[in-house]
Amino acid sequence: MFLYAFVVRKNVERVFEALNRGDYEAVLKGISPTITHEFSGSHALGGTRHSIEAMRQWFQRLYRLVPEMHFTIETVAVSGFPWNMTIAVEWTETAIPTDGSRYYNSGVNLIQMRWGKVVRLHVYEDTQQVEAMFQRLAAQGVSEATALPIVD
Repeated sequence: MFLYAFVVRKNVERVFEALNRGDYEAVLKGISPTITHEFSGSHALGGTRHSIEAMRQWFQRLYRLVPEMHFTIETVAVSGFPWNMTIAVEWTETAIPTDGSRYYNSGVNLIQMRWGKVVRLHVYEDTQQVEAMFQRLAAQGVSEATALPIVD
């Protein structure tokens, strides 16, 4: 079990490195077709998605609004067995949205995996920070910052 948890931790690190490069397609390769992807808050990135295509559209919007971001993993906790594993990833984020300002946030991704595929991903972060960034972008004419969430 220890070896499997080690492998999962290394995979989490690779996924966050891909996010730091903007390579969301690498992230989507580890997603189950029966995904539930939740992002807390009432804003352009909020809501729940249930398909890889909706997640792809969500990532595309994310990188249009925040083209530069860097996640630093603080903690990874892994529990369970390969057929039903829970992973908690605590992270901090430094980013530059489309307006060129600096953005900082921290949060936790709670992930459920089955046989190496993510079946549920819930992103918990300071939604007030996210909403404040989007309000600032909207005030500068970035209409997508106030778009309805991508849900399916």
